[in-house]
Amino acid sequence: MNFAGKIIAAVMSLFATISATFPALATPFQEPFTSNVMSRLPVDVKDTGGTLIFSDSPEYVHRNGILYTDTVSGDARILFYHLNDTGVKKKLAVIVENTSFEENRIEITRGGFSAPSDNFLSVGKATQLMYMKNDFHDTLKLKGRERKLFQEEMHNVIIDPGNLVYGVYDFHSLRPVKIFVLMYPQFADPLAFLNIAEILPKDAQKLRGTFKNMNRTIKLKKSYDPSVDGIGYILICDNATDFFKKGIDATDGSEVINYGNYGINYTLNFYTKSKTRFYLSPLGGKYAGAVRYSNGEISGTIATPNDRIYFGDKTPKEPPHVQKAREEGISYLTSQTEISELGSFSGNVSFEYSPPGASNLPVNIVLMPE
Repeated sequence: MNFAGKIIAAVMSLFATISATFPALATPFQEPFTSNVMSRLPVDVKDTGGTLIFSDSPEYVHRNGILYTDTVSGDARILFYHLNDTGVKKKLAVIVENTSFEENRIEITRGGFSAPSDNFLSVGKATQLMYMKNDFHDTLKLKGRERKLFQEEMHNVIIDPGNLVYGVYDFHSLRPVKIFVLMYPQFADPLAFLNIAEILPKDAQKLRGTFKNMNRTIKLKKSYDPSVDGIGYILICDNATDFFKKGIDATDGSEVINYGNYGINYTLNFYTKSKTRFYLSPLGGKYAGAVRYSNGEISGTIATPNDRIYFGDKTPKEPPHVQKAREEGISYLTSQTEISELGSFSGNVSFEYSPPGASNLPVNIVLMPE
């Protein structure tokens, strides 16, 4: 029996259970791949790159203080995601301190920072779109032991009560630099306030820390042939096949887990033997983000979804046995599954993906014949 036949046979054994969950789909299979059976595609995974500074705890900030701090050098990324829960207007700043007596130079190579809002999904999507467009660049020079705002315009941004602020930046620091993420009073000088600010305790979710190897590459073990492989998928951020990163909270030395891999930049590499359609499908609920694609000399950024702010809330919640089957390699694309098209490509195609703040995970990347 060929690979396709094995997949169909395996699914048929589960079909009675699945059709009880999705009664509208309880019709016989006619032939391979005219049905919506999906098989998980085998992949190789490799983590590389610099250091992620991740600040998301406390997510709901109740008072002024330092939200996270650590020292990095070389290639790095900072992601901050915080909500003003104090009842009065606040500001948030990222401050960098040159820990050397020699001049330091920081090259900011890309970034996204959207206006604060109480529409969390909109904030998450806007920041991701800016980051994925990859057209931001800035240079920061620091004298020995000098402190500066990472981005001057942050000091002009007022965060109303109940509003979320979210930003992500990639940078390279020539020498070690200490990073402070600070929430402070609306009319205070952030550099002066830092001198008296205390490190705030993390919340129950403990989503902050320093994580090595901030980039993840996922590559198909073999080329995808639509005529043979049918509908395929790979799982992102499920912690069963794509594992969450472990790091250290530098404020207390404790080990932490990045539940959701927020701030991890994925490169998804595919080779397809003929025209293939690619889709993103959220499995955990509401989702709003962006993806960057590259196919030869063609590249661009795609909003997910591209026709409204968010999607995924109409996809039914998976029962445990359906989730288990998906993690083991068999899934089912139903008429109720929401998908957002990423494009139609052949040959070598790559996608840049990073889990967007405020969105629910995991997601499927779906491949199907043109």
